Amino acid sequence: MENHQENSFWKFGLFYYNKRDKRLFPPKRFGLGWTINFANPFSIIASLLIIILIFLISRRFAK
Repeated sequence: MENHQENSFWKFGLFYYNKRDKRLFPPKRFGLGWTINFANPFSIIASLLIIILIFLISRRFAK
């Protein structure tokens, strides 16, 4: 597997985009945590589902 920290895989230095990397959420370039592989359509869908779930849960407990 290629090194995910290569500059060619980072658009504007912020967005990870690597079609050959099958991971939905690869490690961040710097620090701890994960980022989104914008080249993988499933990672975008998974991210949207997580955001919607957080929104629905927050609305439920806001009442």
